Amino acid sequence: MNTRTIRRTSVTLPSLNEPGLYLSNISSLEGGRGRIAEFQYADTGLRDLDLADTHLMDGRITGLTAQRTRFDRLRVDSVEFTGCDLSSLQWSDSKISRVVFTGCKLMGASLDGLTLDNVVFEDCRLDYCTFAGVQTKGPVIFSRCSLREATFTGTDLGGGLFADCDLRLTEFDTGGYRDLDLRGNDLSQVRGVGALKHVIVNRSQTLQLAEALAAELELTYGEDPDSA
Repeated sequence: MNTRTIRRTSVTLPSLNEPGLYLSNISSLEGGRGRIAEFQYADTGLRDLDLADTHLMDGRITGLTAQRTRFDRLRVDSVEFTGCDLSSLQWSDSKISRVVFTGCKLMGASLDGLTLDNVVFEDCRLDYCTFAGVQTKGPVIFSRCSLREATFTGTDLGGGLFADCDLRLTEFDTGGYRDLDLRGNDLSQVRGVGALKHVIVNRSQTLQLAEALAAELELTYGEDPDSA
């Protein structure tokens, strides 16, 4: 199986080039009797997309645009999402395994109660997203993503990795972040520094975290008494 590795974090990728695997073009993700496998779904613009109690397996979804999207109790295995615009997505109570999101816009998405297992977000816009109760059963990588004012609350991102991401005003609330690799990101404007226990950073990022903590505490700087 192919993998994506950044530093010590390695994610298993979808297996869509295996011998004997043929992806058929489909015109809809709905009406598949609960399971859609070995498929390609491309260049579709929708007003509404609602999927519930569905299993997507071994497929590519490319250039999908939806004004309103709701996924519920969705299982996704070995699927690539490329160039999709699913802003304001509501995705709940689902399991995502060996999935790659590349160049996707998920701005303002609400991701609630998801289980992530070997997932990559690459070159994605995730600004204003809310990750609530998200659990990881395998490694997760965010690479070159924008997560401005995104919120992580009650999440378990232990062993995951952020690489070259925009984390301005990104908030880390309650959850588990042990061994989350944050090296190579500017942490000076993150929120919830106190929640980031046992994460991995470079020594140079210590000053960035101190700057973020000072902003969070709303400190007031007075005159140095020795110079008064």
